[in-house]
Amino acid sequence: MSVTIKTVETKAELRTFIKFPLELYKDCPHYVPNVFMDEMSALDMNKNPMGKYSKARKFLAYKDGKVVGRVIAIINEIANRDWNHSEVRFGWIDFIDDMEVSKALIDAVIAFGKENGMTQVSGPLGFTDFDSEGCLIEGFDDITSFALKFNYPYYAKHFEALGMTKANDWIEFRVYVPDTVPDKVIRASKMLNERYGLHVRKITKHEIYKEDYGHKVFDLINRTYSHLFDFTVLPPEVIDGYIKMYLGLLDPKFITLVEDPDGKLVAVALTMPSIAHAVQKGRGYMFPLGWWYLLRSMYFKYEEALELLMIAVDPEWRNKGVHALLFNEIIPNLQRFGFKYGETNAEMESNTNVQNIWNAYERELKRRRRVFTKEI
Repeated sequence: MSVTIKTVETKAELRTFIKFPLELYKDCPHYVPNVFMDEMSALDMNKNPMGKYSKARKFLAYKDGKVVGRVIAIINEIANRDWNHSEVRFGWIDFIDDMEVSKALIDAVIAFGKENGMTQVSGPLGFTDFDSEGCLIEGFDDITSFALKFNYPYYAKHFEALGMTKANDWIEFRVYVPDTVPDKVIRASKMLNERYGLHVRKITKHEIYKEDYGHKVFDLINRTYSHLFDFTVLPPEVIDGYIKMYLGLLDPKFITLVEDPDGKLVAVALTMPSIAHAVQKGRGYMFPLGWWYLLRSMYFKYEEALELLMIAVDPEWRNKGVHALLFNEIIPNLQRFGFKYGETNAEMESNTNVQNIWNAYERELKRRRRVFTKEI
């Protein structure tokens, strides 16, 4: 029987859309689901803070009366403007190993793009860079971090068979916590403090909101990453939503800031204890026990891994070793709480500024992800 593509229009269909990967990956020990309630908000364009700046359409693929695939077509108007292209993105894509299914899903995305004047299709990408992006092409032998998703090896083969080629690669490292802080990190930290007056600042949740540190952090992220592949510079309304969504979730003791003598934020490291196994146990649901698994992993009984979500350094301070101040603070913290290693977020393969940070530590390349593209 041929594949039928249906547009997601009702809440019931949205629930089906979100639940599909649970069935597809039910026997896969490396897959970490998204949190169901977060997905319901992220995929509702009236609740997603990027709804004002995006067009989107969600599709489900059916075969023999059964759901066999899903995808979202996204037109990110900010990225298209800033990068001067006409791109329709595909994200949240999952499908069985059937070329008829993957082709039908991508064809639906392309049709949506053409309806809106787009000339290029690219993905997997989200609404912004804070969504999971990239197709895993190397590193299928271990559980992924919560922030970055697992996919089966056949995904990339399907995209290539559909005429897509590499647009960009990201790589991920596992960085092991050293027994002591490296001497050169200590020396660099002392020099930065004495010569420039740079110092570490720890904040509370109260300060995130009441002293506007949330906006300071995201403004710094915008300045740091604006030049990188297809980055979406976040407008104020989107930042407001992300402050509630992300900074409200993080434990402040795993947020490290660096300020200059005038109190200007020049660097930030956002980290969190891994919740990958906790989310697996709850299958992405908060009830009946998902909330307890999450709280325990985040605040009480940590897993071995820390997720290194993001490091941002003001471009004015780039290549001056400011990350030393961050790690001079972070490493003793990791040792104190018993973490064995950190899992980096996806880093562009060409972003040597970030990758050079890990040269001082034992590390191993764990995964590679790719965004595919083609003209339409």
